[in-house]
Amino acid sequence: MDDDRSADQPAPTADPDPAGRPDPAGRPDPAGRLAQAEDADVTVEVDRIAVDGTYVRVSSIGEPGGRAFVLVAGLGIAATYYERLAPHLNENGPVHALDLPGFAGVPHFRGRVTIERFADAVEQVIAELGLEDPVLVGHSMGTQVVTEVAARRPEVSDLVLISPVVDPRARTVRQSAFRFLRSTVHEPAAVRWHGITAYALCGWHWFSKVLPRMIAFPIEERAAQVRARTLIVRGEHDALVPRDWVRRLARVFPYAVLREVEQGAHSVMHAQADAVARLAVDHVARRIQDRGVSSLQRVRDDSTSSDLARLGAGDAWMLVKSRFLELVGMARNDDQALEAAKSAHAVAMADGDGLPVDPEDRRAVVDEVAPEARDAR
Repeated sequence: MDDDRSADQPAPTADPDPAGRPDPAGRPDPAGRLAQAEDADVTVEVDRIAVDGTYVRVSSIGEPGGRAFVLVAGLGIAATYYERLAPHLNENGPVHALDLPGFAGVPHFRGRVTIERFADAVEQVIAELGLEDPVLVGHSMGTQVVTEVAARRPEVSDLVLISPVVDPRARTVRQSAFRFLRSTVHEPAAVRWHGITAYALCGWHWFSKVLPRMIAFPIEERAAQVRARTLIVRGEHDALVPRDWVRRLARVFPYAVLREVEQGAHSVMHAQADAVARLAVDHVARRIQDRGVSSLQRVRDDSTSSDLARLGAGDAWMLVKSRFLELVGMARNDDQALEAAKSAHAVAMADGDGLPVDPEDRRAVVDEVAPEARDAR
């Protein structure tokens, strides 16, 4: 299954674009097909599911039915990190992004905390939502959580790990922090802002309580118990998740394919959301060519720039206002405010990514959150 091609050398044939033409450089362009998408769903619903003395906040987009995606964010991070990825995943069914206990203003667990306890919470969400064989997607610490869930549940058939941690060769707080800081240099300003606000809501006490558990969790040991087909994605500049680590991790899974997104860093699922979304959808649809875990084929995403740079004046204002309202909603545990803010943000992001939005849905969202921006697009 393995081959000796370098990650820097693209495979001879690329995954095709919609017209069947490979990229001239030999790299797949998974973002290229998003312009063919149907209307993006921009109505976000927020629910709470009770777990272990607290709850998980679930932000859902898309109609029930079909095969759902369940998105689990990393340490200290809110489901907001998936705001640009989620609207692109409706091809297979609804998308549910989770705020785990202790993050994004959700009350934390009492007593001892472990990655296994977070996995218990995710399993409870799956059961309460009645999801059959959902596609589990994790980022950073979230990859540990969804890997633990998949190891327990052999019926899970698809797993997507984005920036999986932690490399056993750097399994200390100091080493991990140094690598993480190297990665942040390559993150866009929007991602850094998300991180700062999310960590503030999480609080140092809870963050410092969970961090050692994340660093110590042996994801490579649990990977051997996973039966799901696994897609592993890393960003080109992700120092926390080096190439040799994801190759070693991929070899432990019974089935895994690797992709590296050019120009991406640790938060590749936000900054290069189009490419990561298409990789996830193609993985579930069995369209990704398997060239062996050593090849780590590279893909590109030329569609993204800074959030504000690609938006008109009205959408830019709605994005900024919705971000502020979302933070207030998290701090106050106001789910109704969160629904409105997340929906407004989804409209702005759909516009920025060139996804069509139903005019009636757009009007309802804009009128509720930012009526002053109605005619400023």
